[in-house]
Amino acid sequence: MPDSVDTTEAEEQFWAVAAPHLDAPDVEQGTMMGSRCLRVAGEFTSMIDTRNGQLIVKLPAARVLELIDEGTTEPFAPAGRTFKEWTGVLGDTPEGWAPLIEEAVAFARSQASA
Repeated sequence: MPDSVDTTEAEEQFWAVAAPHLDAPDVEQGTMMGSRCLRVAGEFTSMIDTRNGQLIVKLPAARVLELIDEGTTEPFAPAGRTFKEWTGVLGDTPEGWAPLIEEAVAFARSQASA
């Protein structure tokens, strides 16, 4: 895979899917690892990985393992370190992104209120 991938289309698709969440008072755009991301109450929820255009979502570790086992996602391991609550969605189309982003938003809200 090339070191640099044009992720403009993936980011546009991501923000089109994520846009309805921005109407909530606790949701905002932010940055994470140099990428624009969706945050809820300051908690990371989702973003497009600028290295490859992949959707990255933060979910409970058990859910991440379930999605990996289903073959829907893969471990997210920037710089070789796997993040147990983050996962990269396989495939290059935003079909199915909305429910995962919704799960990530709900998870962030639960984390913020804990």
